[in-house]
Amino acid sequence: MKEYRDKAENLLARIQKAKELLKIDALKTEAEKLEAESATEGFWDNQKKATETMSRISDLNKQVSEWEDLETRTKDILEIIKISKESDHEMVSEIKTGLGEIEKNLDKSEFTMLFSGSYDSNNAILSVYAGSGGVDAQDWAEMLLRMYLKFCEKQGFKAQVLSISSGDEAGVKSVTVEVTGMWAYGYLRSEAGVHRLVRLSPYDADKARHTSFALVDVIPEIEEKDYEIEEKDLKIETFKASGHGGQGVNTTDSAVRITHIPSGLVVTCQKERSQLQNKESAMKVLTSRLKVLEEKKAKKEISEIRGENISAEWGNQIRSYVLHPYNMVKDHRTGEETSDTGAVLEGAIDPFIESFLRHSVAGK
Repeated sequence: MKEYRDKAENLLARIQKAKELLKIDALKTEAEKLEAESATEGFWDNQKKATETMSRISDLNKQVSEWEDLETRTKDILEIIKISKESDHEMVSEIKTGLGEIEKNLDKSEFTMLFSGSYDSNNAILSVYAGSGGVDAQDWAEMLLRMYLKFCEKQGFKAQVLSISSGDEAGVKSVTVEVTGMWAYGYLRSEAGVHRLVRLSPYDADKARHTSFALVDVIPEIEEKDYEIEEKDLKIETFKASGHGGQGVNTTDSAVRITHIPSGLVVTCQKERSQLQNKESAMKVLTSRLKVLEEKKAKKEISEIRGENISAEWGNQIRSYVLHPYNMVKDHRTGEETSDTGAVLEGAIDPFIESFLRHSVAGK
């Protein structure tokens, strides 16, 4: 039994160390505080804030229960080991199976320890911009948008298109998506950079091979209370925007464009029919962009939060997607690659994200 006792004690030590590093007790306290707040009178008067709070409670409880369950199960097996005998083959088999399941779940749960950035637990604001390549690039930008929406769905994240500019013939020129969920930014920050597509163009009468580029920008969502913006520095305009097929953006007269005069940053939002709600969403994006910009200036270098400010063209790509003359997706930063291009474009980008995170941690 010593072999199994040693393994169980080792697993328990890993679990407790992970709980300490991930500050699980603090997350549990936060969840309890928010649950108490949700029980107060008038909590649902502000539907938007209440919904966000309930989502946060769900995310926190999921993470806390995941680690507490692992710890409890390991302690239970240790107690069983103490009273079991080597001759009880059935019990030994159950212990072995139980430890194997715990180790497998622990390996999976420890993935979150790769999220070492200050904002990794935050929601994310993801933008895709068509680069050089004309209509092919605009189509490629829409393909990437679809890929990320599929990925978010698989992860259980809520993804909502805030603004979108359709291409003249097909695809999109630019699109911004708010991704809500625990570790959303931690997962998606690896995607920031230029993505290159090589394929036979469906928009070329000769069916020639074309190379297209799209730039993906990912920033953490920052609470407005954490960064103050003066009203006098803002230029707020409303305009009419029509929806883009299949992306759930309503036709509305209440789309909002906000320009931050000192920095020149411009943010638009057209997801709601309410001008007030669009303004709130646009301010959320503007706040996040200004916070990131401020941190870049403070460090006097390109911020690792946002990634390099580079153009969407040849030579700057972080990842290549080749659909002709062979099938291959390769990340140029880590060397991670796969020939299953179909699965990747359907949102199976987990291996690339994990490889990037492990590469980043190893580098530090």
